[in-house]
Amino acid sequence: MKTVSNFSNLLVLYEDNHIIVVNKRAGDIVQGDKTGDTPLSEIVKAYIKNKYNKPGNVYLGVVHRLDRPTTGLVIFAKTSKVLPRLNKLFLSKDIYKTYWAVVKSKPPKPEDTLIHWLKKNPKNNKSIAYLNEIKDSKKAILHYHIKKQLDNYYLLEINLETGRHHQIRSQLSSIGCPIKGDLKYGFDRSNKDASIHLHARSIEFIHPVKNIPIKVMAPLPIDPVWDACV
Repeated sequence: MKTVSNFSNLLVLYEDNHIIVVNKRAGDIVQGDKTGDTPLSEIVKAYIKNKYNKPGNVYLGVVHRLDRPTTGLVIFAKTSKVLPRLNKLFLSKDIYKTYWAVVKSKPPKPEDTLIHWLKKNPKNNKSIAYLNEIKDSKKAILHYHIKKQLDNYYLLEINLETGRHHQIRSQLSSIGCPIKGDLKYGFDRSNKDASIHLHARSIEFIHPVKNIPIKVMAPLPIDPVWDACV
């Protein structure tokens, strides 16, 4: 793994003694994998170590992940005490996440709830959405509505009830609406920066230690299509 020496591109959106929320860029991996690329978790650790002049190792708990080509909000736990509390919030669905996705085709309905059974194929790292349960599949539920019609695309706002592997990408593809740039799930061409137009836009939850409401919104990537969405 490469040594982390520069975190000038890290955009911290919220931070206190317990939690840090950052805006992930396309191409960043949240946690280390077989590529050996420096994960976002290590960059955040280096940021904390430098900012607070901490000696020794810095603790950072990974609470959830975003796909590598996806952008937006990622929450990390700064203490071992708060990590299980954040995990519990995710499991109990007490964290309200909103995603934005840009698609080329107009969805069949202006708003809808999609229910599928997703089965992951580890060989090609892809999940296929089925209308009925099959062996080793997991139920996936999302809600979407068309937020804005662009010149050549549609902006969808999405809320998840479940958190499955490639859930938004697979479910939108299954209704004929692959996300812009997402070759893996049927879009016709890639984005120049290898991103896809899927962004974890906002997150709301009750702070597990302070017991106060927290809402964080992630700015959109700099891009003509994203620019047209606001």
